Amino acid sequence: MDKKEIQKTDNDFLQNIYEILESARKNAKTAVNLSMVYAYYEVGRMIVEQEQHGENRAAYGQKILQELSVYLTENFGKGFSVGNLKNIRQFYKVYSNDQIGETVFSESDKLPSVATGRKFYLSWSHYLKLMRIENIEERHFYEIESVKNDWSLSELKRQYDSSLYERLALSANKEEVYRLSVEGHKVEMPKDAVKDPYVLEFLGLPELPEYSESELESRIIDHLQQFLLELGTGFAFIGRQVRFTFDEEHFIVDLVFYNRILRCFVLFDLKIGELKHQDIGQMQMYVNYYDRKVKMEDENPTIGVLLCKEKNNAVVELTLPEDNSQIFASKYNTVLPSKEKLQKLLEEQLSGEYGGEQE
Repeated sequence: MDKKEIQKTDNDFLQNIYEILESARKNAKTAVNLSMVYAYYEVGRMIVEQEQHGENRAAYGQKILQELSVYLTENFGKGFSVGNLKNIRQFYKVYSNDQIGETVFSESDKLPSVATGRKFYLSWSHYLKLMRIENIEERHFYEIESVKNDWSLSELKRQYDSSLYERLALSANKEEVYRLSVEGHKVEMPKDAVKDPYVLEFLGLPELPEYSESELESRIIDHLQQFLLELGTGFAFIGRQVRFTFDEEHFIVDLVFYNRILRCFVLFDLKIGELKHQDIGQMQMYVNYYDRKVKMEDENPTIGVLLCKEKNNAVVELTLPEDNSQIFASKYNTVLPSKEKLQKLLEEQLSGEYGGEQE
């Protein structure tokens, strides 16, 4: 064994021990955070029950919070201002009448539950954000997705601000919208892995008066972690400007990913202008090449996504076959969408569906 091999073995040894200890520290931190969430729930319950004893509940409740804040601050230090105690009280009020399915959480059997049977899976900071979402279906969706994808608080906020729930729900029927609040976003078919629109505000492109497709691609690579988060569950990056040769001609795919859940390649072609039927035909050829020359027999058919600034739905529908399930055209936004506008569109869509059934 030469010196280089010895050095590599030593590095692996050190890295393995580091990963064990880092995992243990993370698990310990998670356990402490969860313990505080359950404790805050009980504190909130006790505050609410104590407030109910006063005749003038508003005045009595404020007096309780002030006295409790002073007492807890003297004994535990910072973190128990009247404002924080109001959050703890509100947390109990929101979640004392709230249930969420446990079947989507693999670790649910290991967690305790409060008197109502409710279990908590995330940090207190996550629940501070979640409990302010008034729509209960939307609140459940973001809780489920935060657990399934191990979202940090900043990732949760970004997905909420980018209106992920509304974007997924707008392309679904009412049964699928309900499933979002029960199971989260499940990727079972090719269309489930594709969003429309994609929100790419993290690229910082609005500051540019104009940009090229190569600039768009470079920004995506520079912000690959955020782009993978926007793509969703199961995506792994394969390469950029992936070249292949067919019939003595050279072709280049802008971005290639692999989805571990669907077990297929996902090809992205970037367009900064309006999508043309020639672009769709080119993507069809890319997909055919990967299906016939690259993917293995036990892998599923390749998905192609044309990511464009503008698209004409009529052109897309006429160019693609009626039974198309492999090629998709999606718009991208370089600024956060209007959440209020998307919520209104979703309400109109659902009320239209319900109205249609009642006729």
